[in-house]
Amino acid sequence: MNHVISMTTFSTILGMLPIALGFGAGAELRQPMAVAIIGGLLTSSLLSLIVVPVLYSLLEDVWDGLLQVFGRRKLSRKR
Repeated sequence: MNHVISMTTFSTILGMLPIALGFGAGAELRQPMAVAIIGGLLTSSLLSLIVVPVLYSLLEDVWDGLLQVFGRRKLSRKR
């Protein structure tokens, strides 16, 4: 799944790169839009591929620790 997200993001960024660099007629009008799209793609990819899985893992560890502290048995998970 991560491979699909990465390839889609990179191909869109590479497609927007000539517009962001300002090549072609009327580039001064389209350049800010391309820069905003590239920034949004990079940000959303960073969030979906790195930040969300790390936060999920941390919260899962905290939850397991709380269950052990309060005497409840740890739930078994399939991994």
